[in-house]
Amino acid sequence: MTGTEALSPAERYAASRSRSSTPRLQAFRDRQRFDLDPFQLAACESLEAGRSVLVAAPTGAGKTIVAEFAVFLAMFDARAKVFYTTPMKALSNQKFHELVEEYGPEEVGLLTGDTSVNSSARIVVMTTEVLRNMLYADSDLLPDLRFVVMDEVHYLADRFRGAVWEEVIIHLPRQVRMVSLSATVSNAEEFGDWLQAVRGDTDVIVSEERPVPLDQHVLVRTKLVDLFDTDPAHVSANRVNPELIRLTNAANRADRTGRGHPSARDRRHRGRGPQGPGRFERMDRPDVVRLLESKRLLPAIFFIFSRAGCDAAVRQVLRAGVSLTERHERDEIRAIAEERCRTLLDEDLAVLGYWEWLDGLQRGVAAHHAGLLPAFKEVVEELFQRKLLKAVFATETLALGINMPARTVVLEKLEKFNGEARVPITPGEYTQLTGRAGRRGIDVEGHSVIQWMSGLDPQAVAALASRRSYPLNSSFKPTYNMAVNLIEQFGRERARRILESSFAQFQADRSVVDLARKVREMEQSLSGYEEAMQCHLGDFREYAAMRRELSDLERRSVPADRRGERERRQRQLTSLRKRMRQHPCHSCADREAHARWAERWWRLKREHDRLSSQIKGRTGAVAKVFDRVVDVLLEGGYLERDQHGRIVLNEHGRALRRIYGERDLLVAESLRRGVWDGLDAPSLAAMATAIVYEPRRDEGSQHDADLPRGRFREALDETRDLWARLDDLEHDHKLPGSEPLATGLCLAMHRWAKGGRLDEVLREADLPAGDFVRWAKQTIDLLDQLSVVAQSPVDRVARQALEAVRRGVVAYSSVA
Repeated sequence: MTGTEALSPAERYAASRSRSSTPRLQAFRDRQRFDLDPFQLAACESLEAGRSVLVAAPTGAGKTIVAEFAVFLAMFDARAKVFYTTPMKALSNQKFHELVEEYGPEEVGLLTGDTSVNSSARIVVMTTEVLRNMLYADSDLLPDLRFVVMDEVHYLADRFRGAVWEEVIIHLPRQVRMVSLSATVSNAEEFGDWLQAVRGDTDVIVSEERPVPLDQHVLVRTKLVDLFDTDPAHVSANRVNPELIRLTNAANRADRTGRGHPSARDRRHRGRGPQGPGRFERMDRPDVVRLLESKRLLPAIFFIFSRAGCDAAVRQVLRAGVSLTERHERDEIRAIAEERCRTLLDEDLAVLGYWEWLDGLQRGVAAHHAGLLPAFKEVVEELFQRKLLKAVFATETLALGINMPARTVVLEKLEKFNGEARVPITPGEYTQLTGRAGRRGIDVEGHSVIQWMSGLDPQAVAALASRRSYPLNSSFKPTYNMAVNLIEQFGRERARRILESSFAQFQADRSVVDLARKVREMEQSLSGYEEAMQCHLGDFREYAAMRRELSDLERRSVPADRRGERERRQRQLTSLRKRMRQHPCHSCADREAHARWAERWWRLKREHDRLSSQIKGRTGAVAKVFDRVVDVLLEGGYLERDQHGRIVLNEHGRALRRIYGERDLLVAESLRRGVWDGLDAPSLAAMATAIVYEPRRDEGSQHDADLPRGRFREALDETRDLWARLDDLEHDHKLPGSEPLATGLCLAMHRWAKGGRLDEVLREADLPAGDFVRWAKQTIDLLDQLSVVAQSPVDRVARQALEAVRRGVVAYSSVA
């Protein structure tokens, strides 16, 4: 492990300048705006030496420099190729444009599932799923691959998509060098050890140092107060600012007692700003924006953990008359927005709220969240990078790698809704969010502002802000598609061994080591207890078991109206007491002393057995799940045994190899049974939507009366029957099963595929335009798979459905 946190800035700079570089590394350094930091140098040197690297560093520290050096190295070899993977299409698009600017359009390609540009280029940017699919298909793009960059590799912990990262890491050809870029995680060494085990030579390079220092503040009513004590005597100790404690205590007391709250008349005049009559209340957003502007702390990102909250914040600020731009900036904003949105139909602009959105942009204010139309979101990102937007209200998705650093980050709350309840944000989330504060080369320091809320505890905030890392835990689990691909390539036994090399099993095995140590310690204690309870008259453990049984029986209550049960219990008690009195140990003079040791032995034995069961469950846990998946596929007719007894794929299994997604087996089974035969293009689009769509928790259920009529309903009923049979089969084999089909978007997608107007479709979907486009693109992904895998005529209809869905706002692409 290489660390830089022990060096002062002056020492780091001196060390970086004094290190000798190879000609290639020096040429790369000369191209950069800033000289490389020590951790960047160390990682680049490892890559040039032919080793893989795991680089864990804070957001904005410059991890991507290491990836760019891998690209730089590959371009020295006339045939070498490099794949740059990201977890999101937006990140892939952004990196594609950056690399095109650096190396030219002929050298750079893009593959994101619904977009394919110059796929045979030497530098190809792609989502991680695309690379996984290429590996399973043994793509002809893989030869001459020298480097693979895995940006945001900590996505491996994502419970929905994390397995894809492990699949890629395990299956990449051994000679390919990996550049894994991660947020700061507390178990980087453990992850690095696993990479070393499965990939070979891998260096772990960790930096805790932010390139731009972060000043942290709390906005208490109208006053911006430092979170930590700035007294030089206490800076290193991260002591909470005494003034902040005093102010928050006073604010919390006033909030509890009602004192300090303005009258109704005062509230009507709250627009007077920070010094108005409402100065004892939490500031409104327009006032916070004005305060930051007055202190030269813009541009700022306000993180609000709800899409509706982001949109409402923009409306609130604009209604208050806030304008943060100058005339020449407004002209430039309008030109960029009109150019980027020129492909949108005029009739759709009003439906999409284009004019209100443009007004906000021209005044320097915008929202950024997953419900925003992709075209709008990309414009917001570009304008913010150009320093034309001054205040962006965003959900936490903005913190996940998109290059949008600000001078200030504002957190209105320190809790969010996780789908089930409101929970505090984690130290890792706090670090990721505040990591956006501070623009290298522009700002001397970044700023985070936490807005006071009732009950806020400065000590808790300080603890959250002081912990910089979080653990990276595997979410890997075998899928049906994974199983058939592994068995086809390696056979069952080797596939099983490959899965045992996953990070999930690696972590389980490490935990087993710790559990086994505890079990060994318990066994020593059990032996001591057993010796202490020995009785010269007989087997005291046997006698103690009878005492425990009697005690449990005596505690068990029986209702008065159950006479038969009460009589049986009484007969059992009488029999047990008689047997106890007849046992030799009952007459021992030291009986009660022995009994105390026996009780300790019993409690410890119960804990010992529990831990032993955990060890048994974790040993080979991933391979056991794989065995259950294989059993389902055997029983379902996708695998069979050949004349030698080996498990092999049949034609149905080979079709399943090319179906990716959460419902891979249901899709394969529906095609196999001909359930979707006879559907027209709009109906097949609606069916594909039912397969991929995941409603939000607050969304109501769709009534079948609201679904497309005709053959679609018949096919839907048959698909639901298949799902129910598969769900029963999975539960029979101790697999978790899946959620029922969600049909809430089927009618809207059916109407869209029939050429319906955007306003009608969005009204039917009851979704923001961005959400509809996102689900439409996932529908396109599945239809594309069907066009390849399905037999005629479904393959032809799938192509028709794909083209019917890919129109208007859905067809928009920043790459086109």
